[in-house]
Amino acid sequence: MAKRKSKRKSGKRWVAKVTTDSTHPAKGLFTKDAATIARSLASKRVSPKGPQSGLRMLNYFINRGGKGLSPTRRRVLERAKSIMMRRLHGGKSKRASRR
Repeated sequence: MAKRKSKRKSGKRWVAKVTTDSTHPAKGLFTKDAATIARSLASKRVSPKGPQSGLRMLNYFINRGGKGLSPTRRRVLERAKSIMMRRLHGGKSKRASRR
């Protein structure tokens, strides 16, 4: 079996080059609690194109954080994501539907 050559990691990643003008989150927003993050990203001031744009921004932030996010921080961000999805789709929480 032949050995595969692994690609050398350069210090640059594609996510560092991504810029956006569709959302304008306040500095330090992603360090707050889940409800505040969801409420802020759903507002017209932060996401002029609508709450879907804010949800994409949150998902991008979670993905970009990768392994660098602590489990606690990831849990808070995922909670904010579920709050936003519930508001967007008008559904009930998963816990309420199981009862």
